[in-house]
Amino acid sequence: MKTRLRIGAALTATTAVLGSAPAATAAACPHHQQPVISDIRTVAAFDYAAGEIPENITFNPDRSVTLSMIGAPAGRPPALMRISPAGQRTVLATSAKGDGITGNIRGTDGTVYYNIWSSDAARSGVWKITPGGKPTRLAALPTDGLPNGMALDPSGRTIYVADSLKSTVWSVPVIGGKAKAWLTDPALAPVTSEDVPFGANGLRFHKGAVWVSNLAQDSLLRIPVRADGKPGRVHVVTRNIEGVDDFSFLDERSDVVFAAQNAPDEVSVIYPDGKIKPVLSAADGPASPSATAVRDNRLYVIDGGLDAPHNAQLQSGKISISALLPHQG
Repeated sequence: MKTRLRIGAALTATTAVLGSAPAATAAACPHHQQPVISDIRTVAAFDYAAGEIPENITFNPDRSVTLSMIGAPAGRPPALMRISPAGQRTVLATSAKGDGITGNIRGTDGTVYYNIWSSDAARSGVWKITPGGKPTRLAALPTDGLPNGMALDPSGRTIYVADSLKSTVWSVPVIGGKAKAWLTDPALAPVTSEDVPFGANGLRFHKGAVWVSNLAQDSLLRIPVRADGKPGRVHVVTRNIEGVDDFSFLDERSDVVFAAQNAPDEVSVIYPDGKIKPVLSAADGPASPSATAVRDNRLYVIDGGLDAPHNAQLQSGKISISALLPHQG
């Protein structure tokens, strides 16, 4: 499929170097005429040609955001960037041209953790930056993998990393040490017969479970964490979310998911029963969206802008809870 080819071209380059529902849905149910996401704004625009191609987002307590800029589709080095509430931009870390900085998260002590995808064994892995410190590698990861989405467990002791090539979720101790394959499973696997051989993608720790999206299988998975720390049975929430990239939850208590759909240029809501409601389309601005985040009553979407005119940006839209509630047409 062409949509899958686009993602593949962008990600393969790394190894080498918010709105209404669609008209048909709205007509099917009058409730859908009220948009789930409204008041859509561009919070920040980025220079695609300079490698400012956002891949992942973390909100910080001071209302700044940390963004992973993947760089490679424009032939530029990747960067980890913080943007203050006033819009000031600070580069926290970079890596070599041809590498990719993918997932990023923040610990309660302000430490920033991030993944570097590299063919160089000296760089590939999970990295950290303590407040006022310099980047150091926490754990190495295989150079034939692709560390992507990541999350920190509530205890703050374990980092989970989705590997898009090795059908694996890695666990990494925050104190440092060897990464371990926490789960390797066909549900995390890429589909080698497809144009995009990338499987496990976004990852979140939520309500005692590791949640993972699989781009190649168009799926969202929930994997309970047992009392002994080992993975429980993989539960498939849906297998019908095309081009799913990273995602976020409405809040800490809700299992309602906002999923970025990279190739279709869409954002959809996934309900706990697996039902899907499109809430943003390309007409609303999403351009290769790769991740979402919720802050207060607003949804934030980062767009890589992989296709011309390369609208790499951070968007924000107001969430209507009443329109979000599931209902029948």
